[in-house]
Parts: sequence; C-alpha cells; structure tokens
Amino acid sequence: MKDVSAYYPAGGRVILHVDMNAFYCSVHAAEEPEKYKGVPTAVAGSSELRKGVIVTCSYEARRLGISTGMVVQQARRICPQLIVIQPDFHLYRRYSKAFMSIAYSYTPMLEATSIDECYLDISGSKQFGTPMEIAEEIQRRVEDELGLPCSIGVAPNKLLAKMASDLKKPRGISILRLRDVPNILWNLPCGQLFGVGRKTADKLLQMNIRTIGQLAKADEHMLVGVFGVTGSWLKLAANGINHSPVSTEREPNKSIGHTTTLPMDVVKLEEAQRVLLNISDQVARRLRRHGMLAGGIQLTIRTPDMKTFTRSQVRSTPTESAEDIYKEACALYRRHWGEDKPVRLLGITLQQLIPKEEAAVQMDLFEYQDQPKKESLLKTMDALRDKFGENAILTAGMLGDDPSVLLRNSKLRGTSLQKDNLPTPE
Repeated sequence: MKDVSAYYPAGGRVILHVDMNAFYCSVHAAEEPEKYKGVPTAVAGSSELRKGVIVTCSYEARRLGISTGMVVQQARRICPQLIVIQPDFHLYRRYSKAFMSIAYSYTPMLEATSIDECYLDISGSKQFGTPMEIAEEIQRRVEDELGLPCSIGVAPNKLLAKMASDLKKPRGISILRLRDVPNILWNLPCGQLFGVGRKTADKLLQMNIRTIGQLAKADEHMLVGVFGVTGSWLKLAANGINHSPVSTEREPNKSIGHTTTLPMDVVKLEEAQRVLLNISDQVARRLRRHGMLAGGIQLTIRTPDMKTFTRSQVRSTPTESAEDIYKEACALYRRHWGEDKPVRLLGITLQQLIPKEEAAVQMDLFEYQDQPKKESLLKTMDALRDKFGENAILTAGMLGDDPSVLLRNSKLRGTSLQKDNLPTPE
C-alpha cells in the first residue's frame, strides 16, 4: 500500500461525519424498490390523523417542492402522485445498525449521534488508505450492501466534518480543512453554522452580525456579555475550531417518554385511561430494554387550543412496571384534569432514571414474594414481543368494550395489527 502518512497530520485528527440521505424514505426504497425507488415519497403519520405531518421526504419529492414539516394534505395538493408511507421504526433501526456496522469496521472510534448519522475518528486507520479513500469505500459499501445513499464530510474536527457532510447532498463527499473555512463558510449566514439555533441567529442579527465571517471576527468580550460562555464557543466555531472528541460511550438516558396526538378530542376519563395504558406499556418496555428504573413520572396534556400542561409525581420506590406507571399517570390525570375538559394529546415521561443493577429497590411488604414472578413474567412478555411484534401480547384494558378501539389505539402506537390478535369487527 502506498504511504498515506502525508494525509494524516502529525498529532492531529481526521474525522468523518457519515450522514444518511433521506434515511427513512431511502430505507423503504431499498426494501421495496419496485414501489418506492425513484418516485416522490414521504414518511408521515396517517393523513387521516391530525399528526399527519411529513417527517422526511425523498429527493424526488423535494425537487417538486415538498419539505419536512409540511402537512400531508398540503403536500398532496402540490404533488398528487406523492406516496405517503407509515413509519416503521423497527425497520429503520435494523438498517441503522447495518450501516454503522460497516462504518465500525474502519475504526472502533464511532459516535452515533442519531439513528441516521455518526462521527468516525479515523486518525488511527491509515491501514485502510487515505481519508478520502476510506470515505469513498464506506459510501460505496453502504450503497452496494444496503442500497442506501449517504453523504460524508472529512475534516480535522467534528464541527467541520458535520458542516462538510451538508455541502453536497445526496451522495456527496466533501473535505473541509481549517484553511478552507474563510472561503467556504464565512459568507454563509450565521444560522447555517452547526449548533446555532434560530433564537441565537436572530439575536446575532440584532447585533448586526449576519455572516459566519462577521461572527468569526466579532469581539469575544461582547459575545460573552450577550451569550455567556456560549459566546466564546460561537467565536471559536465560526473560526472552525472545535476540540470535542469522538465519544464511543453514549450518555445514559435522562428520561424516556412518548406522546400521542389523538384522532379526536378525548373527554371521558375511561377513554383517556385506555390511551394512558397503551403509552405506559410502551414506555415501560423501553425502560426495561435500557435496564433502567424510573423514580419519577410526568404526565403531559395538550388541549385543542395547543396549550400544554405537565404534572409530575416522584415515587417512593423506582419501578419498571407498566402497571405502576399507569396507576401514577391516571392519578395525575384525575388530580389535575376534569372529565369535562377535552384533550388533544397525552404523553408520559419517565424521569429520575437509575440503572437497575445500582438500585436498591425496597419492595412492598406484601408483594416482595411475588416480585421474582413478576420480573420473570415481564421478561417472557418482552421476549415474545421481540420475536413476534409489539401486538403479540395485549392487555384487556387495551381492548376496551369495542374491538374497534384497539384499531384506533394501534394507529396511535404506530404499530400494525396482526389478525390473530383481534376479531374482525362486523
């Protein structure tokens, strides 16, 4: 192999940012190319529900004027031939693991920042070639083995690698060196600097700082006076300087939650309880999957006029049980909400999470003998769901008096029904 040491700066780092292009739509196109490849598609909630907002769309749809966040009905007016696909997060996670496995084969220094992007520190990967050769090989393998397009940024730090991966989409590879920053980035508006949100960009605009170049040359003391310690970071970032390492260890979850926008306003207590039972089951399962216990439970309620209320309760003992979570959520609902008030959205967030192995759970005096049986049952139920799907096991409370309620609840949960689990309504 040729000498590649010249491509790796002495004492410096070489970082790749791998960003999958229109990931959800691309996954569906890879799974069913005869239906979805090369045509305008969008992943969104059901257009019949009020949460029918586009999560992402294919590049074919983007070229026709469709964009993320657009309401499905509006998108269909722009593009009547648009194919709207229900999200399938189990499928997305499978493809996510697959593309990250390819990336991991070039370096163990991998930091996954979301389901569709990751950073790679390839400073010690000279045996695979130059940084450009490694980026090209990763991109080719992801395309050949998974049928997915991606863009890759090559840079000396994470900030510039992220900015570089956005320069050419789809299927682009861009190198962004520190010396390139003035020519490539400084003419861009501040809002395009990674890490600068809308509020910060608006405040900079009020200070007459419009471009990244102006921010790079701005007085640091002035920036610190307005933004605090973030002001120093803003100036460094605008100059392309970033020292954040690629972290191979993910931070533990600080909370686990799920919200559901309802197809119609809920007024009756029993209807709200049925939704809360579904959500409790969902968040408890995710909690157990992470090996955590919850010490606090927060209920979220949104009204038809889009006002959001949260109420929380700290438990005397942490839990992983959907039953406990459900009871606390219902108690919060009854305590803080009247049955005559309509509800548009319900959600449950588990807080004060602690690893199960570190928790000294004080069992109820009358239940400690049953605790091992409960844990064994939960493990069995989780294993069945892992193998046969979320609806392999359902509680009676999820069914309600009318089987059609389950049909509605299954849509809320974003899962599909298996015919064996439910008699077909007349």
